[in-house]
Amino acid sequence: MKKVIDKLNLRINDISQSIGKKLKVVVLPGFDGMPLYYVLVFFLRGISKGVLGYRAAAIAYHFFLALVPLILFLFTLIPYVTSKNYQNELLGLLYDLIPSNIYSMVESTLVEIISRPKSGLLSLGFVMAAYFATNGVDAILEGFNQSYHRIKTWPWWKQKFYAFIMMVVMSFLGFISMLLLTSGKLIINTMGEYELITGEVTIYMLTLVQWIVIIGNLLLIVSMLYYYGQKKDIKEHYRFFSAGSVLSTGLFIVGGLLLKSYFENFSNYNLLYGSIGSLIILLVWLFYNSLIILIGFELNTSIRRSKEMQTYKQSHQSDKNLHTQNS
Repeated sequence: MKKVIDKLNLRINDISQSIGKKLKVVVLPGFDGMPLYYVLVFFLRGISKGVLGYRAAAIAYHFFLALVPLILFLFTLIPYVTSKNYQNELLGLLYDLIPSNIYSMVESTLVEIISRPKSGLLSLGFVMAAYFATNGVDAILEGFNQSYHRIKTWPWWKQKFYAFIMMVVMSFLGFISMLLLTSGKLIINTMGEYELITGEVTIYMLTLVQWIVIIGNLLLIVSMLYYYGQKKDIKEHYRFFSAGSVLSTGLFIVGGLLLKSYFENFSNYNLLYGSIGSLIILLVWLFYNSLIILIGFELNTSIRRSKEMQTYKQSHQSDKNLHTQNS
């Protein structure tokens, strides 16, 4: 039995060494010329030792607090700037984007706010949304600061200021994206009714443009978080559109669709917990998205750390060669 285990361990070791050799010559786009093997070493170390779960939970908590006043503000604003058709399109878009259990939990409140505009709620919702959303972005930046791969940090007041600025820009981009998506769908439907566009291919292409807009906007928001969300070292090179932002955007889309499908088709949260099940689903959804943000950041940091290691080794080897020549 011991011989079998030893042979198995030897075989596993040979396979791992073979895979490692192959990964040392694989260089992916956006990795700044660093082999995949060295990036993975730092990345897996950051994932396993960086307490991502606790950091993601803290971010999810702050955004959960920000979610209610943010929705209150946006949907109180909508009746003043849009038509009835747009409001219906927006509700339909929300139904498509988030799990149905979460949508059913907030649907009646959203319809009430949209159908009966209240100016008092508008001002109150704006102040509360700005405050809690700033805290949410600040929690993301603090999550970056707690990375296993230590990074430079700002003073707390400067971090809070940057969090507020990014919150404003991100809110603007998100609102514009929503307008483009819902208005685009409304325009497509109207043009189809008046037979200004015909053919399934044309309608499909116009619908595809809507999703390109929202995916591009999501990539822009995540890239902005990674690029401006940390104190930069002037000696290092930073990409705005990075490997981490591309990875996070892809995981947001794929993971979001999988979560939505799971909760709607396989989950029994509502049967077990009743109406509280919707709240659990919302928290899981927020936690997942928070985790994805941190994973993308860890990838970017791992690329820089592996590059620093490579630079150090080259410098050390040069000094060693120079010392040998002088001797």
